[in-house]
Amino acid sequence: MTEITELNDDDLTRYAQEWRQRSLRGDKQARGIAHALETEVRRRGQASAPASFELDTRPAPLRRPTKPWWRFW
Repeated sequence: MTEITELNDDDLTRYAQEWRQRSLRGDKQARGIAHALETEVRRRGQASAPASFELDTRPAPLRRPTKPWWRFW
């Protein structure tokens, strides 16, 4: 793999998503790589950086915020 600093923003985002998915599937070595890539995405902090929901690989229905169990009068 090339150096993280040499990747453009789009490739960096794509790799971060791919490695996070591998990590969530149980690949223990992928966790560290995913973390390093996501850290670089946040460090660059540019407008093209993904929002946190783009790195979230859960299915869309699970990403929706839940309603509170109490009501605000």
